[in-house]
Order: sequence, then C-alpha cells, then structure tokens
Amino acid sequence: MWGGRPKAGSAETSRLYVVATPIGNLEDMSARSLRVLSEVTAIAAEDTRVTSRLLARHGIRKPLLSYRAPVERRGLPRVLAALDEGDVALVSDAGTPTLSDPGQALVTAAWAAGHTVVPIPGPSSITAALSIAGYGGPGFTFLGYLPRKPGQMRRLLASLREDPRPAVAFESPYRVQKSLGLIAESLPERSLTLTRELTKVHEEVLRGTASEVLAALGDRARGEFTLVISGA
Repeated sequence: MWGGRPKAGSAETSRLYVVATPIGNLEDMSARSLRVLSEVTAIAAEDTRVTSRLLARHGIRKPLLSYRAPVERRGLPRVLAALDEGDVALVSDAGTPTLSDPGQALVTAAWAAGHTVVPIPGPSSITAALSIAGYGGPGFTFLGYLPRKPGQMRRLLASLREDPRPAVAFESPYRVQKSLGLIAESLPERSLTLTRELTKVHEEVLRGTASEVLAALGDRARGEFTLVISGA
C-alpha cells in the first residue's frame, strides 16, 4: 500500500523512515520529508548536533537518538526499542542515509524485527554529480570512498579500464589531490567530473582529464568532493 503500511489483514507495525536530508542547501527539504520528521516519535541521527540545526530551521522538535559510525551497533538496541514504541526516522548528516553513511545494520535489523522500512527520497550527491557529468552508459558503479592505500587504489582503477559504466566516488579534501594523481597515472585519457561542495555557497565543478582537473583544482582542496569518472 502507499506510504509503506502493511497490507490489509496484516498486523500493524512501526515504520522506520529512511529520510534524505539536504547535502548543503536547506531549501532542498521536501514537504513529505518535513511532514515525516514532524510526525515520528523519534529521530535516529548520525550527528545529533547537525540534525538539531536542521530541525530548528524548520521548527521541528523531536527526541534525537545518536546513531553514528564507527559505533553504529552500539546505538542499534536503543533505536530498535524506540521502534517498538512508534515510528522512527533515520537521517544522516547530509544526503541519503546508508550510502557510505550509517544505517545498513539498522535497516536489516528493522526488517528482521517485523517493522516496515519506508524510503523518503531526496538529495544525494551521487545522483546530483551524475546528472551534470554528461557521461552515458548502461547504469553506473558507485565506489563509495576511494581506497587510502595506493596499491588498492591502482587495483581499483585497473578494474575500471574496460568498464563502460561511469563510476562515482567520494573523496576527502585530504586525499583528493593524491587520488587525482593516481587516476592520471592509470586512466590518463579518461574524462572525469569533480564536484566540490554541491548546493553550498562555494559549489564548484571541474571537468576534464585527471591531470587537467588536478591543475585546475590547485590548492582549493577543501570541502566535500564527489568524483565521476567516465566509462570506457
């Protein structure tokens, strides 16, 4: 049925709403996500301080449960107990939960406990970056955060050499220049699009080969980066 409620004749269960939140611009909250956050009994948040600011901006006051990495499972029993009492929303600091953010263990446990899990779609830097990259292909590959070790990074890039699908990855400001250098070494002719601080005041998009993007980036390695590498 619409809204993720159980089918007719089944026992009513609490719902876990997986709610996407803005990746920067707070105007990107949908009317539905605001309604859900205002109706649930509690909100499981990656960082309660970040979520408190978002809720305050929209005049919403709800109990917040800390649910963060790398101690995700430590907060799991408390969130499941809240689900026994009523509907709960899961949010990350920005974007769609469970995509390189905490939440997968909670979603699995909620289903196993007989609860209904409902997606409330919204902002995601993955689809935002793909939408402006202009790289076609039969789907895409999401790589999460790129490997920290050069050897692992080179093996990953080697696996992309014959793949026709564009690849999307996250990178930190501390490693983005090194990663671009490794991409220039392994996939020198491949076009890529590097986005920085999407939807925020200092939003920037750089496009070209890895060498060209690295030169254009210069010393502006600050903020959140999403990288799209064109397919073979």
